[in-house]
Amino acid sequence: MHPATPWQEDHSSSAPTPLRPTRPPAGGLPAAVAAALWRADQLGAPVSAVWPSGFAALDAQLPGGGWPGHGLTEILTPHSGTLEWRLLGPALRRVCAAGQPVVVVGPPLPPHLPGLRFEGIAARQLVWVQADTPAERLWSAEQLIKAQACGALMVWLPQARAAQIRRLQVLASGFEAPVFVCRPGTAARESSAAPLRLQARVGLDWELHVRIVKRKGPPLDQTLRLASVPGGLQAFITPRLRQPSRWMPREETDHVVVRPPAQPDRRHSSPAH
Repeated sequence: MHPATPWQEDHSSSAPTPLRPTRPPAGGLPAAVAAALWRADQLGAPVSAVWPSGFAALDAQLPGGGWPGHGLTEILTPHSGTLEWRLLGPALRRVCAAGQPVVVVGPPLPPHLPGLRFEGIAARQLVWVQADTPAERLWSAEQLIKAQACGALMVWLPQARAAQIRRLQVLASGFEAPVFVCRPGTAARESSAAPLRLQARVGLDWELHVRIVKRKGPPLDQTLRLASVPGGLQAFITPRLRQPSRWMPREETDHVVVRPPAQPDRRHSSPAH
């Protein structure tokens, strides 16, 4: 057994060199750091590609200018099954045009293929997963995200718990394609791990009223009004019927002050003696 070699100190430097902070470049932060930096008063930048929503006013308020990947987008509606298609139809059309499949899991109503064809969604690229129970819907969505198996995913989860949404968000963070979770409007009062949440309803003039409940950026107080005539009516609806609210009767207000009728004098005179 060889004896241990004694420790020898290095006397080449008499004192340790103090650490000094490195100064940023004169032009500011490095490009890589500046690209990853997000300030709370600004819209967040996407970590990957985004898909234009088809509505310029909505894209102007979405982080990155469209529907983002690597995360969940919650669509909250009062009546599930129809409004989601009108809001997401333009983006799904682009996915189909790129040759990617669109997978829908557990829609409350069967997809109406003739109507979706007007929206540009090809039947051969639409995959419908019939999942009736909440457990089946969650399991199907998780497997599709893990397998990177589609160009866009829509899943209806009306009774999802916060922990389940958080699990889906963790999985979707590694999935580049957009993932849309459709839930009832009452879920807006619940907390959610989804980085983007929108509440949508239908207006009088075929428009969609969209309110951004949560986004990576400053809050948006105003409601967006997006023109959206159903695809099947585009070729048949007349200009007069594009704004039906203009032809609806308005309530008239009576500005005349009506005095109540004078009450008769009911004082009784005392009898004469």
